[in-house]
Amino acid sequence: MALLNFRRTDTRAPSNAAVAAFLDGYSIEVMPRTAEKVGDFRALLPLGTRVYIAHIDGTPIDDMVATAARLARDGFDVMPHFPARSIADKATLADWIARYQGEAGVSQALLLAGGVAEPRGTFQSSMQLLETGLFDAAGFTRLHVAGHPEGNRDIDPDGSDTNVAAALKWKQDFSSRTDAQMALATQFCFEAAPVIAWADALKANGIDLPIHIGIAGPAKLQTLIRFAIACGVGPSLRVLQKRAMDVTRLLLPYEPTDVVAELAAHKAAHPASNIRQVHIFPLGGIKASAEWALQQGGDAVKPAG
Repeated sequence: MALLNFRRTDTRAPSNAAVAAFLDGYSIEVMPRTAEKVGDFRALLPLGTRVYIAHIDGTPIDDMVATAARLARDGFDVMPHFPARSIADKATLADWIARYQGEAGVSQALLLAGGVAEPRGTFQSSMQLLETGLFDAAGFTRLHVAGHPEGNRDIDPDGSDTNVAAALKWKQDFSSRTDAQMALATQFCFEAAPVIAWADALKANGIDLPIHIGIAGPAKLQTLIRFAIACGVGPSLRVLQKRAMDVTRLLLPYEPTDVVAELAAHKAAHPASNIRQVHIFPLGGIKASAEWALQQGGDAVKPAG
């Protein structure tokens, strides 16, 4: 995918209201092992926040379900990952769904291929998970699938985006056959322009699924670069590399304020855009991300009662 140079056509700075509106209803994600270190999520996040539970390969399903149950009890909307390549077979998938529903009241899921190169069992893609019909049969009300504004080398090693485009068309068609609400949750990136261009291209090609834009929360620069390389972030990685060359900024924590402001300005100017809201990857810790969102005008934490 060609990387465009961002030039804001409206020279006015985005208003705080636009940023606050864009952050309203943001989602965030945790892993079981990081959730264990959080004493009280209600002291950090607005009640009702959608919390994705990342399923890293090798994480026991018991830990995933226990984390989901805890967050649900505390008043959060829980959306666990279902990584296709880590699920042995249809029976295992059915068991996971039943446990999440029975023990944590889960009714929404993020379906993705997962970061495993070779499938552990029957499934290789999120489409195969959807094709089982198990999520519809269980009455899941919301199903998210992965989006890749900067391409996905696991799916299209040649960088052509051909297979990614075909998969998105399939998912668009599937969305018309399910009662569940569907959306694209994207990988995190560090420039607004590629995201906007990607979203516009999808809509022009008939893909009108809502897009939840992945944003890396505040973190040390070295931490972000490490995660970005490991997760296959594309050309927008150059934003971090350029920052790393500036000695005066090298030791300062990265904050996503600029990229969020640019996306908020675009959304405010183009309300019909597929871009709907923000999904935060708290790579520098969930507390830092939650505090940053609040400082930018995000919802204040509601009382736990």
